[in-house]
Amino acid sequence: MRILVTGAAGHIGGYVTDELLAAGHDLVLTDLLPVDRPAALRVHTGDLRDPDLVRKAMDGAEAVVHLAAVPHPNVPDPSALFAHNCYTAHQVFEEAGRTGVRRVVAASSMAAVGLAWSPVPVSPAYVPLDEDHPSLVRDPYGLSKQVLEEVARSAHRRFGMDVVCMRFPFTGTGDRLAHFLATCAADPATQRHDLWGWLHTQDAATAVRLALENDLHGCHVVNVAAADTTSAVPSAELMARHHPGVPLRTPAPGHTTLFDRTACTDLLGFTPRRTWRTPAAGDDAS
Repeated sequence: MRILVTGAAGHIGGYVTDELLAAGHDLVLTDLLPVDRPAALRVHTGDLRDPDLVRKAMDGAEAVVHLAAVPHPNVPDPSALFAHNCYTAHQVFEEAGRTGVRRVVAASSMAAVGLAWSPVPVSPAYVPLDEDHPSLVRDPYGLSKQVLEEVARSAHRRFGMDVVCMRFPFTGTGDRLAHFLATCAADPATQRHDLWGWLHTQDAATAVRLALENDLHGCHVVNVAAADTTSAVPSAELMARHHPGVPLRTPAPGHTTLFDRTACTDLLGFTPRRTWRTPAAGDDAS
């Protein structure tokens, strides 16, 4: 399959590129930053707000992985962040539909619910948190991810393309993951708005590949998270301490994730392999 990957120079983008090349797919890559991947068919460097760049990058693509975005709200101009993420998402979906692309996999975020970057203390209505949880969004980044998901639904209705929007939590490996885990160990309260969720970047890349390769139809929003939390404190105790009174709709024994992953498992057959606690044989969990 010929696949366009946007945001190929990013943290997830690099792992997705490796995963798809290893699986034998032909890739076209684009990013604001130069991407040095001789194995790719083409590389385009530029801004996805440029319609000519999007048209050139999309030429011949059978599927798209849309990862490019401003990745957090810590910027001087929140309106510019919101406009950038929404505009580029619409550009990519519009051009994909116009040229007959049949499958788009897009990086949404757990921030689409409104917990992760909330500027005020907030708790979920319930856990495990599923894709139907009502919106709590107060920040421009989470709002832009909500818009991404609506753009995806609109494109599905208009063009008939199949879409998977993947709600990722914090995603990392190596030093990036080690720092995140150390922050949680020092004070679990710092990740109360993240619900102590995480995902190894290699698992994220595998989930993206499965979303491209599996026989699925429609437009889907799915939580993609590791099976465990970032904390050594049991999940039920974390909720009692930091989100008192929030109901647990199903038991959360041990360090079970507080995100409902049922939709992702059913749709993609995806099971994350990596945990920072006890690495699987042959895997580097860090």
